[in-house]
Amino acid sequence: MFKNKTILITGGTGSFGKAFLEHLLVNHKDLKKIIIFSRDELKQFDLSVRFNKKKYPQIRFFLGDIRDKERLDRAMEEVHYVVHAAALKQVPAAEYNPFEAIKTNVIGAQNIIEACLNSNVKKAIALSTDKACAPINLYGATKLCSDKLFISANNMVSKKRDLSFSVVRYGNVMGSRGSVIPEFFKQKKSGSINITDKNMTRFSITMQQSIDLVMWALKNSIGGEILVPKIPSYKILDLAKAIAPASKINIVGLRPGEKIHEELITDNESNYSIVLKKYYVILNFLVNKPKNNLYIDERKLLKNYMNLHKGKKFKKKFSYRSNTNDEFLSIEKIKKLIKKINY
Repeated sequence: MFKNKTILITGGTGSFGKAFLEHLLVNHKDLKKIIIFSRDELKQFDLSVRFNKKKYPQIRFFLGDIRDKERLDRAMEEVHYVVHAAALKQVPAAEYNPFEAIKTNVIGAQNIIEACLNSNVKKAIALSTDKACAPINLYGATKLCSDKLFISANNMVSKKRDLSFSVVRYGNVMGSRGSVIPEFFKQKKSGSINITDKNMTRFSITMQQSIDLVMWALKNSIGGEILVPKIPSYKILDLAKAIAPASKINIVGLRPGEKIHEELITDNESNYSIVLKKYYVILNFLVNKPKNNLYIDERKLLKNYMNLHKGKKFKKKFSYRSNTNDEFLSIEKIKKLIKKINY
């Protein structure tokens, strides 16, 4: 599906963008172009040094901000696939600068949608977060808005167009920029680790798992769904012990907008969700773009999607929460995962 095609990655100089770029270069050498769209010229320069033009002529670096719709329109020319990873993600920063988060995460998402509609893009996948599920902070609320915009964007697509919008929702990427792991390693040098609540839990996903999820969505999504991976949880206290077993643990209290436990699927969402082998799929019955005869009515959508991907429906209401997850990472397992990301 990628032969002689062009893919654009917003936020392409971030942790996911760089890892996804490497994955594409290794596994999809028949891509015509990979466009890295971001607003940070230094990070683009650093990436261009690492992946020089002579060896990787298919890479293009496109300076721009997703707040700028005209720039996005230009960037989308001749693009077939879009992976939207750009966002303002720091919870405290979003609480302190709320409209800045709205301009990037909400208005920026709508700009991407309109740019896709104005071009010949075939599929757009937006990266979301567990914080968008029953949000209590502004970051989560903006990502929920972004998710809703992407899902409902399918209703604006002409029936003659082969274009779909979908969302992938997952938890903390272990070791990514801005995650708690680099912060704990910094604190370890002082001999003490600060955690906000001793009972806190989080979902965990490796960078490769997040890439696999996006690739699955690019290949298999039909538009209008939210894809959620089956991933383990960990206790923040266990993470601190895995990184700094000899350090003192300080309980400092919750930060503004912080949850003790995260959620990936609410019990209400489970009513219209499908269970696959590696993923859950939250379907949206308000999407009304016919494709593969799937969008007919609720019962047929569920049945046809299950047949298409060999899935099944939840037998009863289900809430996918980090503290009630079936799988938890032990301290030893956390240590092994940290070693793999060179910490």
